[in-house]
Amino acid sequence: MRRLLGAGAGAAIAMLALTACHRAPVPSGFTLLFLGRSPAARVGALSWASDPDHSRLVGFDGALHVVRTIVNPRLATPMAVAALHGQLLVTERTGEAVVFDTAGKPAREWESPFPASLYATGGGADRIVAARSPYLVQFVGEDGSQPLLWLLDTLGRPTRGLGVTRVPEVAYLAQLTNAGAVAIGPDGSIYFAPLVRDEILKLDPSGATVWRAQRGLFREEPDPHFLPPKGREIRVAHALVNIAVAVGPDGRLYILGGEDSAATRLRLDVLDPASGRIVTTRALGTRATAVAVDRRGTMRVLDPNALLAQAPTHGRDLFAPSFALPDIGGKPVRLEDYRGKVTLVNFWASWCEPCRAEFPHMAQLHREFNRNDFDIAAISDDVSESKMRAFVAEFHPPFPILVGGGRMKSVYHYRGLPYSVLLDKQGRIIERIFGFGGDAEFRHLRETITGEIDADSAARR
Repeated sequence: MRRLLGAGAGAAIAMLALTACHRAPVPSGFTLLFLGRSPAARVGALSWASDPDHSRLVGFDGALHVVRTIVNPRLATPMAVAALHGQLLVTERTGEAVVFDTAGKPAREWESPFPASLYATGGGADRIVAARSPYLVQFVGEDGSQPLLWLLDTLGRPTRGLGVTRVPEVAYLAQLTNAGAVAIGPDGSIYFAPLVRDEILKLDPSGATVWRAQRGLFREEPDPHFLPPKGREIRVAHALVNIAVAVGPDGRLYILGGEDSAATRLRLDVLDPASGRIVTTRALGTRATAVAVDRRGTMRVLDPNALLAQAPTHGRDLFAPSFALPDIGGKPVRLEDYRGKVTLVNFWASWCEPCRAEFPHMAQLHREFNRNDFDIAAISDDVSESKMRAFVAEFHPPFPILVGGGRMKSVYHYRGLPYSVLLDKQGRIIERIFGFGGDAEFRHLRETITGEIDADSAARR
């Protein structure tokens, strides 16, 4: 299992219907533009941002108080949020898009048009644009035939390419060279800031370049290139320049970027969207930040961890739907059988390599706690019973193995395996865990389980 990384994205959707006598309301209070290293999106009265470390979306009011959170199995590592017809368009780290309503119900999802994409929305025509994601860059060769950006319809289908890609001397670094942050202005103009180049582009709705701005960070700026390897490590020389882009409620363009080549110190540049002229620059000096702006352009720079730490506790959600599955011997096992114990519900499959690495850790965890306090329900999602049984024969797990028969992903909608949910003694969700994070993850699990057991014991004294 692994703990999750990252941050959020977007620009406000224009009103669908305006008359000559009525103007769209201007958001009151502060609008959160960036949280961590990603943009946030305003939908109605709230600014929404991603909190990848906890696999959730967080809603802030105009006073920057946390008033809502959304968790869902479809949120594995949400990296960006954009506003779409009053809903939330979420960019997953792997590049898929998921659309949620503000009540937290998933509406639809679509595949990435690039190996991994970042999505932005805005403009009077409710435009959706996809750029190569700066949050997951892969070594994928390109020949220049792909556009720099894709315009998408509301089903996520590419409709038109915009802009021209830059093909570096090493074709396998094309994804890195052309990845970047993207935002859309109220008039449909597109702002693109490459991850590894000191430039910011404004494109008109047709994709033509309106202006190109630079921040003067480097005297020379070579394309990314490979360095001699260190052992098995692949090394690439490049500078992280532009991190995230947003259009503020004051109409100005806000660029979050690196003050040094590794982006360990961030800086914020505010640009005039008409000319690309830099209006103001602020050195932030931190790896992550939170930036909020009101409609007059008053800016607040805050600690992102402090903002997230104020998240309210609305109570834990019950794990659902409940399951009733046979164990490997055919005995029926229900979720209700685990009531009264802290329980780790783990979904796995024999073909999943991280699951193989995870199983010994789970066996050790199972042995460390009393069966009256803690248990594991390991649900196989194998279609092949023989492969499932071979896996069990290899690992001899001390905890029950339940047979999901290849149907579990369609029921619980997780994005990949392994996927685990830690439940309290009432069957409510303590936390969701995506992937396998080794010793560090299991140290965290031991502490959480111990704290839960101790807290329950103290409450009953």
